[in-house]
Amino acid sequence: MLFLDTHVALWLYAEPARIPVATQRIIDGEELFLSPMARLEMSFLYEIGRLTDDPEGVIGALTRDLELSIETAGWARAAEIGAHLTWTRDPFDRLITAHALCYNASLCTRDGTIRDHYSHAVWRRL
Repeated sequence: MLFLDTHVALWLYAEPARIPVATQRIIDGEELFLSPMARLEMSFLYEIGRLTDDPEGVIGALTRDLELSIETAGWARAAEIGAHLTWTRDPFDRLITAHALCYNASLCTRDGTIRDHYSHAVWRRL
């Protein structure tokens, strides 16, 4: 079970070359999940013009091409866990990490702060 941080999902959709080969191998071997919080973050990015494609289209393509699933069963528990992740003030990072944590799952992210605080965060450069 591998959760994708928002930027990783967007790169898989539009700029897969930004993902190192070693990280892509990890992604290829896992069942992929996205938190509803990542979906919300995509909507915000779309609203402010930092994402040009409609988030539903992005998620639809990832669902079709990579069999990505939106994980909703653990959402309430993720909110409870997120209340205790005080190492960031970013609500997206907090809840996306908490969602992975509620399943003790890996989270694919390039974000150094998340990787410093979540032992199951993965990002390989080589």
